[in-house]
Amino acid sequence: MKKQTFRISGKIIWSSSILVGILLSIPKIAERHFSLYETIANFVLTTLFALFVWYYNMYTLPAYSRKDIAHGFSAKRLVKNLALGLLVMFLLASLQQFILSHLPFGATMVMVEVRGILITITFYMFIQLLYQSYHNQQVSIELERSKMDNLGAQYELLKQQVNPHFLFNSLNTLKYMVESRDEHTVEFVLKLSDFYRFTLESRKLNLIKLGEELKIMDAYVFLLKARFEEGIDLSVAIDPQLQQTWIPPFTLQLLVENCIKHNVVSLDRPLQIKIYSEGDFIVVQNQVQLKRTPEASTGMGLENINQRYTHLLDKKILIQPNDTLFTIKLPVIHENSHY
Repeated sequence: MKKQTFRISGKIIWSSSILVGILLSIPKIAERHFSLYETIANFVLTTLFALFVWYYNMYTLPAYSRKDIAHGFSAKRLVKNLALGLLVMFLLASLQQFILSHLPFGATMVMVEVRGILITITFYMFIQLLYQSYHNQQVSIELERSKMDNLGAQYELLKQQVNPHFLFNSLNTLKYMVESRDEHTVEFVLKLSDFYRFTLESRKLNLIKLGEELKIMDAYVFLLKARFEEGIDLSVAIDPQLQQTWIPPFTLQLLVENCIKHNVVSLDRPLQIKIYSEGDFIVVQNQVQLKRTPEASTGMGLENINQRYTHLLDKKILIQPNDTLFTIKLPVIHENSHY
């Protein structure tokens, strides 16, 4: 996502700096022995310093990103601004002393530095207030955008979950098993029931435990085995420690369905699919044996999964195709550090 940049109008910066210069020059005008040159020098000194504080703070603010949302007031940056402000104010006061050498350097320097501290703190706090307001606005915008994208992703996911072709094929398989008095008929009915129960229970959730997702996969793979028999060779090797991590529901099922959709599945050429853990990723990998007549594809399957990981982790899934293998790597979602 492109980072947004916080900016304030140049008119506001210049007008406020000139106003501060005028306000802090009023005591000079009210003095009994009024000096036009001293008043002008005081006005120019204050205005230049105010401009410096404005622009320095503006160009040292970090660009907005999601990681900056939790960053609030920074005492370290304030101390740094004060130190630099005192140095700049000293240089400007020295320039003023060079032009108006009759002024008492010590007393003038003390007053100038105090003025610099007050301006620096006031402007810093004001800019921080505007900056945090800007952050809050960006968070609200991202939340609304995320809600809209997530609704679209959930709708697309629901359409893929309740795939009429999958249901039609499953019922045809069930009909064949009943007619042939297959001993696994009852188990098939139970697995089909489990799969659609999982669908209804999980479709509104953003995340489920990986262990629950693997249960969904178990039911789904049983249904596929009943249809394709040994035409599918699917192995699962997930580190047991990752069972309690999280995953968007039906992610693995959609990826396996994607493998079947685009590749030849037959007894002569079994489709090998592997699901395993590798470091901080869950990997889904299949042999590439593309169909001669590919099925129509909307391209929304992988995009759907990618959008969900982008919203949840601000990370993308890794897609690594080559001539023999098609590999998808899903970032592991840890509850403590991510959710």
